[in-house]
Amino acid sequence: MSAKGDDLFGAALQERLAAQAPLAARLRPHTLDDMVGQEHLLAPGQPLRTLIEADTLSSVVLWGPPGTGKTTLARVIANVTSKAFETKSAVSAGVKDVREVTEAARRRLGEHGQGTILFLDEVHRFNKAQQDVLLPWVEEGVLVLIGATTENPYFEVNAPLLSRSTVFRLEPLHADAVRELLRRGLEAEKATATDEALDHLVDRADGDARAALNALEVAVALAGDDRHVELAHAEAALSARAIRYERDEHYDIISAFIKSLRGSDPDAALYWLARMLEAGEDARYIARRMVILASEDVGMADSMALVVADAAARAVEFVGLPEAQLNLAHAVVYLATAPKSNRAAAALWRAQGDVKERPAGAVPKHLRDASYYSARKLGHGKGYEYPHDDPRGWVPQEYRPPEVAGRVYYEPCEHGAEREIAERLRERDKGDN
Repeated sequence: MSAKGDDLFGAALQERLAAQAPLAARLRPHTLDDMVGQEHLLAPGQPLRTLIEADTLSSVVLWGPPGTGKTTLARVIANVTSKAFETKSAVSAGVKDVREVTEAARRRLGEHGQGTILFLDEVHRFNKAQQDVLLPWVEEGVLVLIGATTENPYFEVNAPLLSRSTVFRLEPLHADAVRELLRRGLEAEKATATDEALDHLVDRADGDARAALNALEVAVALAGDDRHVELAHAEAALSARAIRYERDEHYDIISAFIKSLRGSDPDAALYWLARMLEAGEDARYIARRMVILASEDVGMADSMALVVADAAARAVEFVGLPEAQLNLAHAVVYLATAPKSNRAAAALWRAQGDVKERPAGAVPKHLRDASYYSARKLGHGKGYEYPHDDPRGWVPQEYRPPEVAGRVYYEPCEHGAEREIAERLRERDKGDN
């Protein structure tokens, strides 16, 4: 098939898929009995099911890989609870949003005696300050928190908040559960499938319900008017799975992309770039992440990396897609093959640690502004030595308050251009002794 034919085929497939809500959304269960898998938590008599049915659920964290039913379970709880149910995504919600929810929950409890459940998707993406805002309300029982995360909550959730929650681990769905979901999907799509095709979809789903249903939906679309899915349709659907670019996959792929750049693997980074572009990822988002990486992971080892990344970001705005793909690829190869150093970023983090944890000392008098009237009478600027007056171009003098004097933040590595900086600082330190 020609490239033009491929484009027409892809457009037709996209149009057919867009004609209705995704199959995974249409099949989302409404009751606990409708749910598939997670029997260790949701079978009759199991702890989580008992708490949900009695409407006595306290704060919980649902931890599991994508497609295991965390959001679905939260929606089921919303259907059966007598409490008000609020839902937020930690990706887009900020402290202001959390405060609005908690204030509404406080009023609701005080005026009507009704509790509130807050479902916070991707809870691990909330920073410490955002999690701290939740803590007192959870502690006082104004809010019942249901947090969903694909990351280990013992690393990603603040210990005080975690200690007030019960962690329930959701496991990848077993093969029989995935097969049952696919059977329901075929029924919803008014389609049929060969055993070979179903076995292939089950094997490749890796316990991810959403991935299995998305692949089935594409396979049915590929099967055409007779809606009979064969092995070839299933295989083609799995190859085209990036058409459905879900939020979980979005974050996993950008993570793989950044780690490939950081790991100096240009081929892997180009692969993930191609995946994102094929799926319709916002090119500006890709470019922003590369600009950040240029300073965080390449840094002083090759300062041109920031210039190249910034130029690619500007090209995305100026040239636009599809041509700007070339500019992104140029920047990807440059960043991946550049020497790496995170020492500038690490220096900032150390300095920020001191700012937060140590007393904020006064600006030394010799560094204070001496340009205004009476400043010199106050001793401002007295004793300051002008570095350009010294033939070395610098003078040994203290530039920080005594509370943090002598603290070392920036320690250059021996990679790329930073090796020269390290040598220059070593020479300076010798001259200071």
